[in-house]
Amino acid sequence: MTYLLRLFNSVVAADMFFAIAEHNLTIVGMDANYIKPITTSYIMISPGQTMDILLTANQTLGHYYIVARQVWSQGVGITDFDHVIVTPIIEYRGNYTIPLSPSFPSTLPTYKDLTAAIKFSNLFRSLASKDHPVNVPLNITTRMYVTISMSEIACQNSTCGDILATSANNISWSNPIPIDILLASYRNIGGVYTTDFPNQPLYYFNFTADELPVDIAIAGLGNKVKVLNYNEVFFFYADGSGNGNYNNETDPKTFNLVDPVEVNTFGVPKNGWLAIRFVANNPGVWFWHCHIDRHMTWGMAAVFIVKNGGTAETSIRKPPPHLPPCNVPLESQVQNKMGPMEKKINQFLSKWIDILM
Repeated sequence: MTYLLRLFNSVVAADMFFAIAEHNLTIVGMDANYIKPITTSYIMISPGQTMDILLTANQTLGHYYIVARQVWSQGVGITDFDHVIVTPIIEYRGNYTIPLSPSFPSTLPTYKDLTAAIKFSNLFRSLASKDHPVNVPLNITTRMYVTISMSEIACQNSTCGDILATSANNISWSNPIPIDILLASYRNIGGVYTTDFPNQPLYYFNFTADELPVDIAIAGLGNKVKVLNYNEVFFFYADGSGNGNYNNETDPKTFNLVDPVEVNTFGVPKNGWLAIRFVANNPGVWFWHCHIDRHMTWGMAAVFIVKNGGTAETSIRKPPPHLPPCNVPLESQVQNKMGPMEKKINQFLSKWIDILM
């Protein structure tokens, strides 16, 4: 019997290896898009990614471990972790002697095996068939060179030193308060964000070096967005990746423009690069961020604003009628819907918050 597994990496902290003892896995989909089937003894899945996997239960009756193990970037001390693995069990139905210990996957890569991770990531191809065509955008109108990195931001209190942060093109994202960018963009409210997110880094150097100049490591806080004309971030085609710094003369020759996978989440190789293409055909405000939660909260994010097209179908929808107006605190909106007990609990918590603050 063959089963369909829908696998999602919700770890939000690391890439994961995954395998089932003595069973092959056939990957048929990724991020809700069909791909050319890949039969493999293990997979590597990044935070936020989804995969559709076929599992055929055709082995000897018994118990088999399902194992997940983190992929570790060796040499970076702050990413060290507990090497404990996750081990649920598949139990076959039927009459047989239960083994003393379930079978363990012999093909599961070690947590330091980055070669296995890269090899697996290079296997994916879309169907690119008549029924499932791939329309890779070829006429590029806007080019961006974005560096994502660990950074520091200057502390306002100079006695505490600099603060660890992350950044994109040396800008560490900071959410605007009290109005979000979507509402500010829709209602043309000024002073909430700026539209000068850079198309390239401030300086070019060896981005993958172990030691970088201290002055370059300091990022600026900001909420800079990139504005795109309609049809100039919805469909992402990962058409190339590699190690080291990107070379705009030689690396484009390696791009796959025939059957790249269409995904909404992609992994960037450590000390490497990834090339993506998309058509800005979904108007609105789109958060573009690292799927590792701590990186995102430290500032590894940016925002695209896609302008409206020329029709109602190509324009952002109006806000829902129940959206709270700007001049009414959200707290009062919520309290109006609370029952008596909920209001008492809210008042109790508010007093404790006042004491703690």
